[in-house]
Amino acid sequence: MANLNKVMIMGNLTRDPELRHTPKGTAVADLGVAVNRRVQDGGGGWKDETTFVDVTVWGSTAENANKYLSKGRGVFIEGRLQMDVWDDKNTGEKRSKLKVVAETLQFLPDGKGGGGGGGGGGGAPRQSGYDNGGGNSAPQSPSPRQGASPAPMDDFQEEDDIPF
Repeated sequence: MANLNKVMIMGNLTRDPELRHTPKGTAVADLGVAVNRRVQDGGGGWKDETTFVDVTVWGSTAENANKYLSKGRGVFIEGRLQMDVWDDKNTGEKRSKLKVVAETLQFLPDGKGGGGGGGGGGGAPRQSGYDNGGGNSAPQSPSPRQGASPAPMDDFQEEDDIPF
């Protein structure tokens, strides 16, 4: 049987990122994300139903999240579910919590007219959850055409022979 463990959420941070490092020096940050869903109430009106999700981010992505994100900021996260299990220190009972381990993290505009974080212009940097040691992992400026007007029609060449 095939298995798939994929999560995509978009919401706002409920607190500032909490950065720490493992004994080997790897950065890890914990984020709290609130995701709203609009549902109809019994009286014909609408209300927001909020789900709070704990997210863990690793490596350079964790460092960038700590540097550029703060409470209230919008994020889009792709990752996987992971079950944490531990013994409660007070009661000795087994406890568990389902959380998201981020594989990619995208900063969204802050809603205050500011940019997407790190380079001007409202672009939303995409951060990989894996630090492979190469390249600059800081948020990048958006590509020059992002958010621009469409290219003029004379920039396109139409072909008569379509291969399908």
